[in-house]
Amino acid sequence: MGAVALTCFALLAGLTFCGVLGSAMELATRQRLSFREPFVSPHHIVRSLAAAAAAGPFMLINDALEAWRSGRVSTLFLLSCAASALGWALATGIVAVDLARRAAGFLS
Repeated sequence: MGAVALTCFALLAGLTFCGVLGSAMELATRQRLSFREPFVSPHHIVRSLAAAAAAGPFMLINDALEAWRSGRVSTLFLLSCAASALGWALATGIVAVDLARRAAGFLS
């Protein structure tokens, strides 16, 4: 049961981390979060990578929902994007929890 609890904690930490940073980016730009300008740009590669790493799961879901609502993709595609976003958020949560653990080690 310990592994399941740790996995759930990492997933929730990843969703929280991505959600907070994604909301901050939306507030700063006053635009919906997506894989388009001003969040992702071929002219600003490092900034684009940082934005995608920080809020990528929500960018993916927003773009997939927009495509599904306009009828460009199927429901199965939307569900696969949602599963990918959960996996991405889990990976981000693992990194965030590990970084927090290391930072706590430095402070003590």
